Amino acid sequence: QVHLVESGGGLVQAGGSLRLSCAASGSIFSINDMGWYRQAPGKQRELVAVIDSGGSTNYADSVKGRFTISRDNAKNTVYLQMNSLKPEDTAVYYCNADVSVTAQSAMGVTTYWGDFWGQGTQVTVSS
Repeated sequence: QVHLVESGGGLVQAGGSLRLSCAASGSIFSINDMGWYRQAPGKQRELVAVIDSGGSTNYADSVKGRFTISRDNAKNTVYLQMNSLKPEDTAVYYCNADVSVTAQSAMGVTTYWGDFWGQGTQVTVSS
């Protein structure tokens, strides 16, 4: 089992900054992609940013130039630095990780890939 624990959400005024963190723990062999998604009221969940194991990144057009995703592989942690926040950024932000998991069973130790999600953290930007 893999658990993702998010922190850093909160309430800020427009133009302010927040840094989100997400730490993965459990029976982890390795982690490929890690990313952040968000879902605002009345809208579908959307990709905000993703970073692969080599550090290559992709961003939604709406956050380019304002948000920066990074990771610390030694800590199995991904970060999202959010600057120049706008009311339109208000949403629940979810951490996601593509993880190679080791599992013990009666048949022995096996490794498999799976997608895991955090429970979400609320980001609210006031105008």
